[in-house]
Amino acid sequence: MPTAKNTVCIWYDSEAEAAANFYAQTFPDSKVTAVHQAPSDFPGGGKKGNVLTVEFTVAGIPCIGLNGGPQFKHSEAFSFQIATDDQAETDRLWNAIVGSGGQESQCGWCKDRWGINWQITPRVLTDAMAQGGEVAKRAFQAMMPMRKIDVAAIEKAVRG
Repeated sequence: MPTAKNTVCIWYDSEAEAAANFYAQTFPDSKVTAVHQAPSDFPGGGKKGNVLTVEFTVAGIPCIGLNGGPQFKHSEAFSFQIATDDQAETDRLWNAIVGSGGQESQCGWCKDRWGINWQITPRVLTDAMAQGGEVAKRAFQAMMPMRKIDVAAIEKAVRG
């Protein structure tokens, strides 16, 4: 069982292990730590011996993937926000998610093939927003039409 006092539990139809392995390969400070099989059949069509839960970390955050079946869907109300240091890191993470069956959204948001939402957010953007005032306004206006965040465009907006 996880040692953290608080662990994020993410519901998957049946592919928690595949998702956890993808995250471990894609994000720094991420790994799969345990895979647990169901001790008996369970609701949602699960059978004894199927993978029931997977313990993993995503960018240092402890998680449990639960293979619970198709009854609950993900929404943008929950997302992982990953801070990136430059355009290369932004591109690598964005392309990994979108290029592996995911889909783009607006303002640095994308969704992986399992329906989990991600915000791939360059630090230059969050730093500009934290400054407030005109800098934040310019950065925000530059970001609004973007899908994947363009670091150079945000830096230009910050400079005015």
